Amino acid sequence: MTDTQTPWLTVIGLGEDGLDGLSIAARAALDAADWLVGARRLLDMVPPSRAQRIVWAGLDGTIDAIAAARGSRVVVVASGNPMWFGVGATLARHFDPREIATFPSPSAFSLACSRMGWSMQEAVAVSAHALPLESIGRHLYPNRRLVVLSRDGETPAGLAAFLSERGFGNSRMTVFEAMGGPRERRVEGLAGQWSHPSGDPLNTVAIEVAPDADARIFGMAPGLPDDAFIHDGLLTKREIRAVTLSALAPRPGETLWDVGAGNGSIAIEWLRLNPSGRAIAVERDHDRAQVLRINANRLGAPSVEIIEGAAPDILDEIPDDPDVIFVGGGLTSGETLETCWDRLILGGRLVVNVVALESAALLFAFHKRYGGTLTQLAIARNAPVGAMTKFEPMAPVIQYAGVKA
Repeated sequence: MTDTQTPWLTVIGLGEDGLDGLSIAARAALDAADWLVGARRLLDMVPPSRAQRIVWAGLDGTIDAIAAARGSRVVVVASGNPMWFGVGATLARHFDPREIATFPSPSAFSLACSRMGWSMQEAVAVSAHALPLESIGRHLYPNRRLVVLSRDGETPAGLAAFLSERGFGNSRMTVFEAMGGPRERRVEGLAGQWSHPSGDPLNTVAIEVAPDADARIFGMAPGLPDDAFIHDGLLTKREIRAVTLSALAPRPGETLWDVGAGNGSIAIEWLRLNPSGRAIAVERDHDRAQVLRINANRLGAPSVEIIEGAAPDILDEIPDDPDVIFVGGGLTSGETLETCWDRLILGGRLVVNVVALESAALLFAFHKRYGGTLTQLAIARNAPVGAMTKFEPMAPVIQYAGVKA
């Protein structure tokens, strides 16, 4: 037997061409509405009708108003494709998707790609609505094509400044304003020479990434060079960091706690590898926390959340339990390990790196109680010895990896 429900909630995407761009079915749903919900700009595109109107005013209040109208015919007007960085997906998290009918219009992403002659599957979409501009930092590779949804009319100039500061001033930027309507306008130029004034707040930026001669270009694999980070010498070194990130095994949407985060190398690389994930960096030293923020913004991971305080006590103030925890920064308390283990979700992963023998003793005791694996990581790098070269060993690292069964 098939469970069917008649949709009472309709989401209609409007383009800059307004009602002229709607299908016959979408227009019929709009004409039949008892309630019309949307931002004032979009509601103004719809002529007066018998439908009562609700101006979108914050998520919680508007969702409650929509829920209260259940049983009536409710139409939400959105911009472009409501299921792409839009309100459609938000509504589908609050109501049964079987109760919702959706009529999308072309998205800004698809319109920009068509204007540029780009294959959509080869372009990368970035939203400056939900994330800071610095998020594009992890996408800066030669010849990459980016489509950025702007927050406002100042976004293109902000992007140009960021690209220039990062050594990508040769990147060509094309700004499309009010695409798909009579006000559509196109402005373009090189990031390093950008001098256009602020334009229409409804704009999308297409970027053809091109490095300057002195640009620093990082690979996509874990283990950024140590000098990619501003640090005081106390950071997880590149080779150890690559192995550690492999042990942490980032999965989409997971939350990492980086306990004793220092200058942020683990949390930042976690987010570079796992942009849909979340990273909470716990650091007791205020100066290092400030440097961590600078590193995160420079390296395309501005969404890292920094909590200043000492473990284990500060961990009780973090509300949500994590999927994965990394402990570095000099383990001095078995209580920290116990607290981390208690806070992990079932099936969660714990990875701990230590160097000092006292820390190793705590880790051995923990391993005996909870199982897992212990690995010694010994790395040597080349170093000069007179006119010749030798291998100079780094301090061996003992790594614990365990899964909470």
